[in-house]
Amino acid sequence: MKTYLAIAATAAVLVIAAPNVLQAQAPAATLTQPIPAYTDADARAVLNARLAALKAVMDLTPEQERLWQPVEAAIRDIVRDAAERRTQRFNAAQPAHFLDVLATIADAEAARGRDLRRFVDAAKPLVASLTEAQRRRIPAFLGMTDHAGPGQTSAELWLFEEEEG
Repeated sequence: MKTYLAIAATAAVLVIAAPNVLQAQAPAATLTQPIPAYTDADARAVLNARLAALKAVMDLTPEQERLWQPVEAAIRDIVRDAAERRTQRFNAAQPAHFLDVLATIADAEAARGRDLRRFVDAAKPLVASLTEAQRRRIPAFLGMTDHAGPGQTSAELWLFEEEEG
């Protein structure tokens, strides 16, 4: 009787486990077509979706809606400039010296600083009109962190991800 129970238990385990074992041993499917490159049209579509989502997250009133256009224009300009910096960096000659690398980093940080100032200046009137609940939703949506410790770098914000390529 014990032998029969042991055989039955073993058979049950094999019946239950066999499909999982076979699936785990199956060869990984190979891609027959490469993943297409991320295009300028893709970048525009993603930016349009983010802008629409940011606007939806804020849930603007009709009065606040009038203050949105300068913010959207600033964001579009910032993203465009970041993509241009990426293109310039990819097309630039190889740095001859580590100081060339540091100079490139300094130039990029200075440009991002100017872009952030442009965003802040454009957003001030809109943000001043928002309720506390509306303001609370914005930082996380922009990719800002609120943890203690060192400050966040500008490169971590989605405004500049086109620059990182």
